[in-house]
Amino acid sequence: MSERKSAAPAACYPTEVRRDVDARTVRVTWHDGHVSEYPFAYLRGWCPCAACQGHGGEKHYVEGQNTELTSLNVVGRYALGLIWADGHDTGIYAYRYLRSLCPCTDCAPA
Repeated sequence: MSERKSAAPAACYPTEVRRDVDARTVRVTWHDGHVSEYPFAYLRGWCPCAACQGHGGEKHYVEGQNTELTSLNVVGRYALGLIWADGHDTGIYAYRYLRSLCPCTDCAPA
């Protein structure tokens, strides 16, 4: 799980976003009916912020972060902002990026 290269549809936006604290997942229903379920640890590992990813090109998975998601917020009309229990709150997950991270078997890169 070192690099992520899958593509997302050109236009994608959620119609519903739910955080399930007990299951430790975020479930997103997309405008095209696709449903993505993201484990908290998976989302934290793929945090897109510069502190986690640096300023390079390809995104990479970062192990060993605090994975307790305390809240999520809509950022404008294009993203979700995730806030973690350790105070980390700079990861803004653009909808297209979030969709590209979908871990389901239909979306996972070959």
